[in-house]
Amino acid sequence: MTDMPINRARDVLVIVDVQNDFCPTGALAVADGDAVVAPANRLSEIFLNVVLTQDWHPPRHQSFASSHAGKAPYDVIDLPYGPQVLWPDHCVQGTLGAAFHDDLRTDRAELVVRKGFRPEIDSYSALYENDQTTPTGLAGYLRERGLARMFLCGLATDFCVKFSALDARKEGFEVVLVEDACRGIELEGSLAAAMQAMADAGVVPINSENLTG
Repeated sequence: MTDMPINRARDVLVIVDVQNDFCPTGALAVADGDAVVAPANRLSEIFLNVVLTQDWHPPRHQSFASSHAGKAPYDVIDLPYGPQVLWPDHCVQGTLGAAFHDDLRTDRAELVVRKGFRPEIDSYSALYENDQTTPTGLAGYLRERGLARMFLCGLATDFCVKFSALDARKEGFEVVLVEDACRGIELEGSLAAAMQAMADAGVVPINSENLTG
């Protein structure tokens, strides 16, 4: 794979949802999820601009299976904004599960984008809620800062990372997926489908060792 130089004036690293509940022993654990911490920390050292995202659900969130009688985690229901996977309760505001992984370096971050805090709507993407119309404000922040190329890593590849990548492409940003700094959930082929969708949208994959700062 060809090396890719980082342009510190126009590039931003977005570290997606590296939180306790998405790591081993967490409420919605991603297999090997804590393996993204070390590469994410290395990346944060070479980027001038770093953003963190944080899943931040109120109790009894609409996306929790426990909020729907007779439903189980990973069932899919229709909500006003479309199909919604029902999840175990996770990343509840103020809990240990919602906190960033203890070993994740957060001191380099200039901004933390909290998402999923509206009780009635889930949010995977760093840029939009799942209705695809309610913005988080990240796109405007990046434009005002003159940041045009987004490097994505974190959890999970096939959900929050994927939707962030696709929304960023729709907003006109260049997007690079740092593959070795991501891990997926994998629900019935979701990981392969996510990688294909990102490739079709023009997302460029790379390994962290090929980034030069």
